[in-house]
Amino acid sequence: MEDKNYLKTNYDSKKSFGGKAYTKEERRRLNLYSYSTLVAYIEDGQAHINGTYSVTTVRHIKEFLKQNGIKAESTKQIVKDYGKK
Repeated sequence: MEDKNYLKTNYDSKKSFGGKAYTKEERRRLNLYSYSTLVAYIEDGQAHINGTYSVTTVRHIKEFLKQNGIKAESTKQIVKDYGKK
C-alpha cells in the first residue's frame, strides 16, 4: 500500500511540484521528502529541517510548513527557527 501524499501547491506560485515532493506519516511524525530525501518533519507540533539542499527543496519546505500552519517567510528564518541546533 502506498502511503505517500504528494505535496500540492497551495501557497507556491508553481502549478505543481510534479511529484518531486511528498509527505509520509511515520509514527508520530509527518515527514517531508524532496527528491526522495527526508528534508523536514513535524513532530509534536514542532518543525525541524535537515537542510535546505537546493532552491527547489526550499520551495517544498516552505509549502510544507505553511500548509501545516507554521511560519515560513524566508530561507534564513526557516534555518534559524527550525534548523539543526
